[in-house]
Amino acid sequence: MTNSAQTRVWFITGSSTGFGRTLAETLLDKGETVVLTARKPQQVEDLTAKFPNRALAVRLDVTKPEEVREAVKQAIATFGRIDVLVNNAGYGTMGAIEELSDEIVRGQFETNVFGALDVTRAILPHMRQQRSGHILNFSSVGGFVSFPGAGIYCSTKFALEGISEALAQEVASLGIKVIIVEPGAFRTDFNGRSLVLSDTQIEDYEPVVGGFRQWLQDMDGKQPGDPKKAALAMIQAVESDNPPLRLALGADAVNAIDAKLESVKAELDEWKKVAVDTSFEGTVVGAIAG
Repeated sequence: MTNSAQTRVWFITGSSTGFGRTLAETLLDKGETVVLTARKPQQVEDLTAKFPNRALAVRLDVTKPEEVREAVKQAIATFGRIDVLVNNAGYGTMGAIEELSDEIVRGQFETNVFGALDVTRAILPHMRQQRSGHILNFSSVGGFVSFPGAGIYCSTKFALEGISEALAQEVASLGIKVIIVEPGAFRTDFNGRSLVLSDTQIEDYEPVVGGFRQWLQDMDGKQPGDPKKAALAMIQAVESDNPPLRLALGADAVNAIDAKLESVKAELDEWKKVAVDTSFEGTVVGAIAG
């Protein structure tokens, strides 16, 4: 099986459900080539049957390094290249910081951060050799704005955004572009099957965390965001000559990010004198502080 010069090869993690599934379907309908990775590849076999020459199903649990290497190896052996990596695999946890067990916290980071990092590092050598490629890292509005009850989930997305910002600068001269995708509330299974609740609930946090937990559960299946339109927006960004570093998706995400930016700027201005007065007298302030 070889890839047509007219199509890109997309490598998508978490292709069996949610954004990953919708993006894969949209790409295949548009004539693109897709490596569909999933912990249960049989869940995407309908797509490989429908598009046998442009779809490859591969087993991949992003927390298992041996499966990461094997999935990338199969993709390259089959199509000869990877043009777009989409680090979509992930899930959310819900609970106050004190409520979540070590096991839940570490598991959240293993998938959302270390899994995405491992896949990226496995594919980067091929993109460097090609001197081209796009990396789409699925963050969230929660990767820019943190919410009570979602601190651990948001922290994984903050970490991914920090990695992505640095990576974008490291690979820019190599023809590789990085896009951080920041969705708001979209109608996927994130609020349902993919949501992990804290193993204990502390009454003192209920006035703050309880409302958010209930909102997430009530919104399941009623989220305003359309995953198909999100998929088209991501494709548009990849096809752009000047793609954004951050691609916010959904009016709710845009509004929350706008509010955060205004709040940060107002606070920075209010405390600016205190901040700048901490330098030694006569020193020159550089661009990077440590």
